[in-house]
Amino acid sequence: MNRILVSRELRARAPQTALSWFSSLNLSRSIHGVPFATVEVEEISGSQPAEVLNLVQGKWKNTDRWNTILDPLNGEPFIRVCEVDETGIQPFVESLSKCPKHGLHNPFKAPERYLMLGDISAKAGHMLSLPKVSDFFTRLIQRVAPKSYQQASGEVYVTQKFLENFSADQVRFLARSFGVPGNHLGQQSHGFRWPYGPVAIITPFNFPLEIPVLQLMGALYMGNKPVLKVDSKVCIVMEQMMRLLHYCGLPTEDVDFINSDGKTMNKLLLEGNPRMTLFTGSSRVADKLAGDLKGRVKLEDAGFDWKILGPDVQEEDYVAWVCDQDAYACSGQKCSAQSMLFMHENWSKTSILSKMKDLAERRNLEDLTIGPVLTFTTEAMLEHKNKLLQIPGSKLLFGGEPLTDHSIPPVYGAIKPTAVYVPLEEILKEKNYELVTREIFGPFQEVIGNTVNGTTYAGLRARTTGAPQNHWFGPAGDPRGAGIGTPEAIKLVWSCHREIIYDVGPLPKQWQTPPST
Repeated sequence: MNRILVSRELRARAPQTALSWFSSLNLSRSIHGVPFATVEVEEISGSQPAEVLNLVQGKWKNTDRWNTILDPLNGEPFIRVCEVDETGIQPFVESLSKCPKHGLHNPFKAPERYLMLGDISAKAGHMLSLPKVSDFFTRLIQRVAPKSYQQASGEVYVTQKFLENFSADQVRFLARSFGVPGNHLGQQSHGFRWPYGPVAIITPFNFPLEIPVLQLMGALYMGNKPVLKVDSKVCIVMEQMMRLLHYCGLPTEDVDFINSDGKTMNKLLLEGNPRMTLFTGSSRVADKLAGDLKGRVKLEDAGFDWKILGPDVQEEDYVAWVCDQDAYACSGQKCSAQSMLFMHENWSKTSILSKMKDLAERRNLEDLTIGPVLTFTTEAMLEHKNKLLQIPGSKLLFGGEPLTDHSIPPVYGAIKPTAVYVPLEEILKEKNYELVTREIFGPFQEVIGNTVNGTTYAGLRARTTGAPQNHWFGPAGDPRGAGIGTPEAIKLVWSCHREIIYDVGPLPKQWQTPPST
């Protein structure tokens, strides 16, 4: 009864609290601009480097170990990331150990937290809708993962819409239970969505805001205590987002934020023993984690994505534009970027390849419609191109040259949008197959019924990139496969099923002890 009264009191006060919060927000905005931020995007430079801290047990902390991040456009050491080494993981291990297996909340424990997180989501979604805040994150993304303003802004927009989707009562709806009648009066079975408790999240560089926010909030919604690691090259974006979430009411103890190298993070996972780890990144690391953590993982690993243009030639200009966007937006650094295009011979009679070439050649560094590649050097990409061109019948369609007139440091890649033609019969030869195709994850446009590929886009307007917040995105055909963005994805990744059977009687009249069985 006390819990019900407390919940009603909280709900009764909610409108006034929200009104007070938005009033203070408007006041803060008028005084400070972006009140939660600790950096000014345009001022980050070699002479004024930004600093990224760690968050553990509710406090922002630094260490003596700093990793210097080079500006991907000019090579200046413009961000200093405070990184934890293997000797410094104990506070994070202790923090995870403080979270019980039944989580920070569940359907029988602290249910008011479902409401709290719904309120936080509403506030955070509203914050990201403000032009000044949206622009702040858009420009910050551009500084560390250079992409066009439109592409970076789209990432902020998807994150905003996700938070709006899970505001108010939508968080507790994720924990909706069900009941099934039993065999006799007083017996019922009930299924509940149950948290794992301490969990870990590891996310890559290419979507420094969208992927970590969607997975982090999903973990929190279901009652878990996460430790979050984002690729150090882009972790400043999520550090600032954590400060926004705290500003919107998230308790600082609810999430730990760690910066480290892969070896240190692996040690933390082994010693901290999170009950579930979500990993988004390379298949090689994903397979290692699956073994190290004894299968307690959900994976969104790298994809080699295919597109098939069938025999019906139509809307040539539109199809060429979609192919260009899917292959080269964000410099091809999307997990669903188009890696291979199959064309029916009918398309070879059109001018689609020349149109794709013209579209690719529009891209330039000035507006970041093409930019640095953060995980491959120029030499490595050109070497791959040269190996492909050694296959009989292959030819360079366009690109294949380094970008010129730039200051991108050599640790990154800088290459023109490139397409290489390889005959299908050569691709199918065993000696070439590994070179041309390394991994298969992703969309087909017409071959659907006999495949187990992940998120699949079909039809004239289908595209492999630009996944919004309103549909599942993830692999299929593997029990370790993770999803992102939807209620189904959140429940699959961040909760497990718990069945509770109530059997309260009454006993049958004149019941007697039966014979032993």
